[in-house]
Amino acid sequence: MEIKSIKKLKLYGFNNLTKTLSFNLYDICYANTLEHRKGYIEYIDEQYNAERLTSILSEVANILGANVLNVAKQDYDPQGASVAILISEENMITEETLGQQISESPGPLPNSIVGHLDKSHITVHTYPESHPDDGISTFRADIDISTCGHITPLKALNYLIHTFQPDMATIDYRVRGFTRNESGKKFYIDHKINSIQNYIELESRDRYQMIDVNVYQEKIFHTKMLLKEFNLDNYLFGTGKKELKPGEARKIRNKLKREMHEIFYGRNITNA
Repeated sequence: MEIKSIKKLKLYGFNNLTKTLSFNLYDICYANTLEHRKGYIEYIDEQYNAERLTSILSEVANILGANVLNVAKQDYDPQGASVAILISEENMITEETLGQQISESPGPLPNSIVGHLDKSHITVHTYPESHPDDGISTFRADIDISTCGHITPLKALNYLIHTFQPDMATIDYRVRGFTRNESGKKFYIDHKINSIQNYIELESRDRYQMIDVNVYQEKIFHTKMLLKEFNLDNYLFGTGKKELKPGEARKIRNKLKREMHEIFYGRNITNA
């Protein structure tokens, strides 16, 4: 089923459609010693503390053309952080920027501002963790953007993938509720979408293996992403590939690949 392009609707009252983008971003590494694992957690907590996450989400609000009404942020002990931003409509919408927002195309990268938001919010929660025995450490960031009105939060997806550069991502998008035109007819979606992938720039799409699971009649869209290129040096924390013993690199590579495939496919892989 294809969702066709929808022209700008003349509505009776406010656009009551709720559009929600939720995704998990993952970073995986191998930290061999307890000291290295602690170092990785400290590095993640420094890179993605509440202050920096607030800056990232504020840029998302800028991309979507929103006013920031309130910011709540928290760094947790021993690790992790959360930020929630309440945003409201920016009165800068034009026919041109509205057309950019509802088109099925990648959103802008940093330093571009388009569109508007109504009665909406953006949240992020981080979950750094380490396997106690296996040397595998994982960082997960859960981000939710919920908007009402004409635009779609998918326009922020390009920027967030570019900013986090994840090893893996699981993305969900759903349109809920309905809105009415001036004659009272209900509309359950107000923009074209066939795939979340169409909102990601080609360069990023080429870097990932991507799988779609979409339920068009329910306005539910799901995309999973797994980085294609695997360079072991990029996944080692506190050591380098040249420092490993013979055969150790292969074992570590297998551990990392197994961890990534288990997360990507959502199931544990048992030994044959």
